[in-house]
Amino acid sequence: MPVMTIEQMSDFLAEHFPQGEKFGVLSDLGDSWAEMRLPVDTGHLRPGGTVSGPSMMALADVCMYAALLGQIGPVALAVTTNLNINFMSKPRPDCDLIARCNLMKVGKRLAVGEVWIRSEGSEEVVAHTTLTYSIPAER
Repeated sequence: MPVMTIEQMSDFLAEHFPQGEKFGVLSDLGDSWAEMRLPVDTGHLRPGGTVSGPSMMALADVCMYAALLGQIGPVALAVTTNLNINFMSKPRPDCDLIARCNLMKVGKRLAVGEVWIRSEGSEEVVAHTTLTYSIPAER
């Protein structure tokens, strides 16, 4: 069971990480998972008309942050210690990106999760990310 509702998480992110909204907007939150949407605009595109890698990395990172805090509560200082991304196919530049994070393990000090990113309206994965987060001892 998540310890934060989607409303509580949205409020927390707005207060503690307001710049995060440019990296994605929380659309759903559940038990060990979160979904985010990135409304793609020209600021996210790179030459060649595709969504930039840094935009997708940021989306994956914020999605993992939301999934983790949904499980452990509002721990602002949980931080990324590792992010690995594989770009699988070219995302559509005219569609929002949808990211889904599933937590694989949440321990006392570390959490590991996976994020799949796809273009809205397609089931094809455009990027797959694995992340590890450090959870501070003092919560």
